[in-house]
Amino acid sequence: MQNAMPEKLLYELSVPDQRGVRLPKSDVPLAEPLPIGLRRAEDAPLSEVSENEIIRHFHRLSNLNHHVDRDFYPLGSCTMKYNPKVNEKIVNDPHLSELHPFTPTRFCQGALEVLYELGEQLKAITGFAGVTLQPPAGASGELTGLLMMRKYHTSQNDNIRKRVIIPDSAHGTNPATIHAAGCEVIELKSGPDGTVDTEEVRKVADERLVGMMITNPNTLGIFESNIREISKIVHRAGGFMYMDGANLNALLGITTPAKMGFDVMHINVHKTFSTPHGGGGPGAGPVCCVEKLEPYLPTPVVRKEENIFFHDWARPKSIGKMQGYFGNFLILARAYAYILANGKDGLQEVSQAAIINANYLRILLQSDYDIPFPDRCLHEVVLSADKQAKQGARALDIAKRLLDFGIHAPTIYFPQIVHEAMMIEPTETETKETLDRFVDIMRQIAKEAEEKPEFLHDAPYTTPI
Repeated sequence: MQNAMPEKLLYELSVPDQRGVRLPKSDVPLAEPLPIGLRRAEDAPLSEVSENEIIRHFHRLSNLNHHVDRDFYPLGSCTMKYNPKVNEKIVNDPHLSELHPFTPTRFCQGALEVLYELGEQLKAITGFAGVTLQPPAGASGELTGLLMMRKYHTSQNDNIRKRVIIPDSAHGTNPATIHAAGCEVIELKSGPDGTVDTEEVRKVADERLVGMMITNPNTLGIFESNIREISKIVHRAGGFMYMDGANLNALLGITTPAKMGFDVMHINVHKTFSTPHGGGGPGAGPVCCVEKLEPYLPTPVVRKEENIFFHDWARPKSIGKMQGYFGNFLILARAYAYILANGKDGLQEVSQAAIINANYLRILLQSDYDIPFPDRCLHEVVLSADKQAKQGARALDIAKRLLDFGIHAPTIYFPQIVHEAMMIEPTETETKETLDRFVDIMRQIAKEAEEKPEFLHDAPYTTPI
C-alpha cells in the first residue's frame, strides 16, 4: 500500500507570497551600507510556505522515521532504550544549553562540576582510576584508548608493538580503529561455545602485542567466562586489555571491567545511560583507564582542588586533544542525570532487567528460530533465520516484514560468524506486553516463511517505499 504523500507535497511546498509571519521593517539604521561587491544581484530563492504547511511538512517527515518513542526498536548491540524526558527538561535549562564553550572557568563552575562528578561516577561504575569525557562517540573512544596504549609502549622505547588481537565476533568499528591507530589486526576464531579460546590467545601473545580488544559480554550476548585468564596472558606478554564498552548495559552494578582485568575502555553513554542515539549524533564516548595509562589521557581533564573546578592542561604525556572544546556537554549532562536518577541499586536493576528481557525472548522464540548458542545469553540474543532461509525467506525478508507491524528490524547479518543472524536487544525499558507482542509477530512471520515465503520477499507493504 503506497500511503505516503506525493513527493511534490513533501519537498516542493513553496508558493509565491505564502508565509507564516510578516516581520516589521527594521527601524535600526545600518552603520554603513553593504559594499556593492557583497550585495546580492537578486533576492535569494527562499521557500515561501505558511506556518501551518511547514509544521505539517515536518510532522509528516517525523512519521516516516522510526524511533524509540514510536515503537519497539530491538536493534542488537545498539541498545535503543527509552530516553527519559526529564533529562531533556534538565539540559534545556539555559544555564546549561546556552553556555558558551569559551566561558572562563570562574563563570562555569557548575558545568565543570557536572563533568567532574560524571567522571567520578563513571570511574566508580567501571572500577578504573582515570577518565576523559572528550571523545564524541564510541569509535572516537576506541581510537583514544588505542592511541593511549601505543603511546605508553613508545614512551618505554618499545616500538615493535603493532599487533592488536580481536575475536571474529568483534564490532565492525574495532578492526577499523586498529588500522586507524597504525596497528595490525590479529583475528581469532571463536570457539564452539561462542567465546574466545585462551590457547589461541596464548599462541599470538608475544613481544609484538599492543593489546587485545574485546567486549564482554561479547556480541553474541555471551559472557566471556575465561576473561580473567585471557587478561593474564595478555598482561604477561606486556600488552593491555581494551574493552569495547558497547555492552556495558549488561554489567551495571553486577561487576566491573577492572575486576575482569581490563586496562582501558570506552563507554557508549548513548547506549548505557539513555542519551539520544542515532541520526548521526551527537554522541559521547568517555574513556576510563587504569592508573598506569592515566597520564596519557587527552587534554584537558577536569580537576578539583579545594572545591574549585578547572581544566588541567599540564599533561606532558597526553596524546593531545581528540575533539574540539571539551566533549559533547549536553549529552554528558543527560548521562549524569540518568545515573543520579537511578542510583547504585537502580543501575543494577537496569542490567538485571535487560538480561531477563533478552532471555525471555530467547526462551519464547527458540522453537520457531534457530539459536546457535541456546544455553545462555545476557542482555541480547542472536537468532538465526537459517531454517527460514531453507524455506525461501532470509533474515532480510523477516526484517522487512517486521516494518509492516510498526516494529524496527533487529540487526541482521551480524555477528558475521552466525549464518542468517538476527541480533535482538530488547533493553530493560520494554514491558512484558511489548515483548509478548513482538514474539507473536515473530511467530506469525515464521509461519508465513513456511507457508508463503514469496510474500515476505515483497515486504514491507505499509511503508512509503
